[in-house]
Amino acid sequence: MLRVIAGEAKGHRLETPEGSVRPTSDRAREALFSILHTRLIGVRFADLYAGSGANGIEALSRGAEHCAFVDSDSRAINSIGKNLFHTKLGHKSRSYQLTLPESLGVLAGKESAFDIVFCDPPYAGTDYTRLLSEIYEHKLVAAGGLVIVEHESKLALPQSVGGLEKQRDAHYGRVGMTFFA
Repeated sequence: MLRVIAGEAKGHRLETPEGSVRPTSDRAREALFSILHTRLIGVRFADLYAGSGANGIEALSRGAEHCAFVDSDSRAINSIGKNLFHTKLGHKSRSYQLTLPESLGVLAGKESAFDIVFCDPPYAGTDYTRLLSEIYEHKLVAAGGLVIVEHESKLALPQSVGGLEKQRDAHYGRVGMTFFA
């Protein structure tokens, strides 16, 4: 069972959509937000491949100003809506049913650049270089912002893609997270 870890919505249970969703583990999510804790107040956050929306909701709960949730699955968008209603954080967000990374241009046309872009794509079959290139080319990350990609810990992402440079790698069991700026 997923729960909001900290902030104004702490303890709220989150619904997960049926299907092939692989939520970020509580351990990895807690570690991620421990790293980000000083950067969250007033930021614009994007939760790409959002699933239940747990990462974006955690960011909102901890002080993010706005979150865009993006997933291609209507069941995920439905779960995100229910979770935002339950946590009373819906007024700080917008949800988009878009296929990624192909539709990042659509997102860029509807939203201003984000301070933090979190990506949790399916581990199998994802072209991480293309995903990062599309994020950079569509100017989805603001100056001084971060792109964080969750992936299998055994996978090493490139040192740089477009104008994004690897800043940090973190590993939590089978989960890896790579930070780009």
